[in-house]
Amino acid sequence: MSLWVQVDEKIVLSCPPVPWTMDFIMVTWKITLRDQTNCLRAYRRDRNETADTNCTDMGVTWATRPDQNPALLIGPVTIMHEGTYNCEMVTTKGSFQHDYHLHVSVPLEVSIFLIDTRTVVCKAVSGKPAAWISWTPEGKCVTEQENQRNGDVIVQSSCYWEEDNVSTVTCSVSHWTGNKSLSLELYSGHRAPGFLESPFLVILFVKLSLLLVLLVIVGILFFQGTSWD
Repeated sequence: MSLWVQVDEKIVLSCPPVPWTMDFIMVTWKITLRDQTNCLRAYRRDRNETADTNCTDMGVTWATRPDQNPALLIGPVTIMHEGTYNCEMVTTKGSFQHDYHLHVSVPLEVSIFLIDTRTVVCKAVSGKPAAWISWTPEGKCVTEQENQRNGDVIVQSSCYWEEDNVSTVTCSVSHWTGNKSLSLELYSGHRAPGFLESPFLVILFVKLSLLLVLLVIVGILFFQGTSWD
């Protein structure tokens, strides 16, 4: 059974349901994590004994008393908890098993930016599984994916709009952890932005102009004082 959970959440994994007419004798959780670390938790009911092999520092514990409900509690979930969790219950009528294939999803980090007057890039980072990117209005787009070592997928879509009547574009990112939309204005036509179209440059230009005027005034006063001498 494949199971998706979001990072930092808590999750309870249950053993296979056993009819009340069958008393379980022993339950064993066998865990193999994504980095191939093995962990084992077991409970023997007739002796009321628990066993723990290599699970102490993994954030995997019994959800309640194992004699009442031998479920596992994992939390907060991290990427390292990805793996296979197998519960085997030995009862008076035989053995029962149940497998979980745990996948951990990471929330998206979405950004949008302009690389020239009519081309925009939308980037979804840290998504797992991979996000889906769409555009409004549609343009000439190229979408690429880059798989990371930790299982995350970076998705980047670059789009170009030829029509001058397209002034604002919206990047919509779909992901099961949540959908996001970001918009950006395009420059009209095919010209690059002028010097005074940037707010930062406008402020810088005004400050430099005031400084130049101040220097001129100081210079005039200095020369006038010199001539009086």
